[in-house]
Amino acid sequence: MWTRQHKQRNTGRLIIPSLCVAFLAYFGFHAYHGEFGIYSKYRLEVEAVDLQSELDAVKARRVDLQRRVQLMHQGTLEKDMLDEQARKALNMSHADEITIMLPAAAR
Repeated sequence: MWTRQHKQRNTGRLIIPSLCVAFLAYFGFHAYHGEFGIYSKYRLEVEAVDLQSELDAVKARRVDLQRRVQLMHQGTLEKDMLDEQARKALNMSHADEITIMLPAAAR
């Protein structure tokens, strides 16, 4: 009976570890960069801070508008406020008056 002697190859022993490394690299990449990954968490926190500051500005503007509307309600009608709003809406003033125009950001 003839016997053949085969040389042992090391490639078979590297298949499973290389597949494990590939899977770990894939899942590791998506754990950091994926939709629910670590990097996305930091982006959402920054966006939440920006939106919170925008919400605070809108709330402050709303409080200011509510205060101005309250001045125009029946019984507490401020004639100066009504006159100011009418002149602003109509863009008119008397000839003997001095008008000081404020920029939109200063209001």
